[in-house]
This record gives sequence, C-alpha cells and structure tokens, in this order.
Amino acid sequence: MRTNSRKTFLSREQRLGLWFISPWLIGFVLLTLYPILATLYLSFTDYRVLSPPRWVGWANYRELLLDTENFWPSLGNTVFFFLELPLALILGLALALLLNQKLRGMTIYRTLFYLPSIVPVVANAMLWLWLLNPEHGLVNTGLRAVHIPAPAWLASPLWAKPALIVMDLWAVGGSMVIYLAALQGVPTSLYEAADLDGANAFQKLVSVTLPAISPVIFFNLIMGVIGTFQYFTQTFVMTKGGPDKATLFYALYLYQNAFQYFRMGAACAMAWLLFLVTLAATFLVFKTSAGWVYYEGER
Repeated sequence: MRTNSRKTFLSREQRLGLWFISPWLIGFVLLTLYPILATLYLSFTDYRVLSPPRWVGWANYRELLLDTENFWPSLGNTVFFFLELPLALILGLALALLLNQKLRGMTIYRTLFYLPSIVPVVANAMLWLWLLNPEHGLVNTGLRAVHIPAPAWLASPLWAKPALIVMDLWAVGGSMVIYLAALQGVPTSLYEAADLDGANAFQKLVSVTLPAISPVIFFNLIMGVIGTFQYFTQTFVMTKGGPDKATLFYALYLYQNAFQYFRMGAACAMAWLLFLVTLAATFLVFKTSAGWVYYEGER
C-alpha cells in the first residue's frame, strides 16, 4: 500500500514538473526545434518565399559547391579571417598579464581596456569607418604626419580584411577580462613552489600560469572559432562585401541569398554546411585539447 502511494506521489510530482517547464518546452519546440528541422527540409527545395517550396534534392548543395564566383571566395575570406584568432588570444592574454600586476590605479587601466568591448557593434563599425577613411580618417592622418604611406584600408581589396582584423583586435577586452579572472584564481602556492625551484618569470609563465588557465584559453578558442565562422555585422555595416568581394564573408553571403536574392533554399543549404564545418572544427579542437588543457584535480 505504501509502495502504491509512493508511485502515485512520484507520478503527480512528475506531472507538476512538466507543467512548470511546459512554457519552455513549447517555446523550444516551436521557436528552436521546428525552425531547425524546417531549414533542413528547405535546404533540399527551391524556395523563393513568395511561392511554395519545390523539392530539388541535392541541387542546392551541388550548385553551391560548384559556385566559384561567390561561395568559395566567401569561404576563403572566412578562413583567412582565422588569422585574427591567434592574435586575439595572444593579445587578450598579454593584456591580462599586464593588468594583473598589483599597481596603483590598475582598476582604471582595466576599465579603459575593457570599454571598447562593450561598445555596440554597429556603433563600433561606424566609428572605425571614420577612423579608416582613406582621405580624412584619423589613422591615415597620423600615418601621413610621420611620412608613412597611408593605405586605402576598406577601399582596397588588399587592406580591407587586415583593417577588419585591426578593428576587432581593438575590442579584445572581453576575452581579456576572462583571462584576468582566471589569472587571479591561480593558487599562489604554485608560484611559491616555482620560486623555491629557482624558476624565472618566463618559466613560471610557461610551467605554472599557462597550464593553470588552459581551460580558459580553451574556452576562448572555442568561442573564437564559432564567432569567426559567423562574422557578419561589421562587414554588413561597413563594406557590404566589397571592395571586389574582398570582405564577402560566408555569413554575409548566406544573408544575401536569403534576404536579397530570396533564395531561401540555397541559404538553408549554406546554413547546414556552415553547421557541419563549425561542428568539425570544434570537434577537432576538442580532440586536440586532451594534450594541452589541464583541469585541476586530474592526474
């Protein structure tokens, strides 16, 4: 008798739990799961928004893979932009190491370096459009003042992507704060043991600091990989993919297919290809992490 009442109580408890989470479940099914499955179906159709989708099988994927005019250049631009990732990781860590020193007024310096990362992306893009103006921009004005040739920056196919990389590195304060929090969590006993062994500053950095904060480096690396594949807002606001498709990134070309050319089927196919490539890159990083990421408590 007691067992039956226990079962009834558990069943009632489970029903209550489902009622409480039902708003989230309904939202997940309608706003997340259904759109994902719908894009998978639409990627195999010719869907122009104003007309019903027409099944075409693998035609969208085949057309994209044979598109040497836009698809492959957009993928190549995105892969090139991965040059920013190691620079951002190193610069963020270097700033965190500098700002981890116990000096007077350090909180002010930390705030100043962090501020660019909280500027809205569109406002940041508009600011750098003015800074990188070839004729009247502050950057070129400064270069001419010291007799250095001034590039055309965003107006030049050669300099457009480096200009975007420099702009993104300016807002590296977000990862810097994460590194700074990790650095302040490194046990001082490890540094004391290294001092007893006669380690210098560089040896302590390599043998103590980097292994201790390696999970944070790993986190920033994963987020950087995902974010690079999704790079969109800055180039959409600043260059629209130009000049000469030098900044036509994958996400921007996906947007153009969907909302400019109204080729929703091709856009969905691009989205799934992007998902698979991002998944493969993330999986590769996870597989290599076993050799360099150290978690406290593991032996």
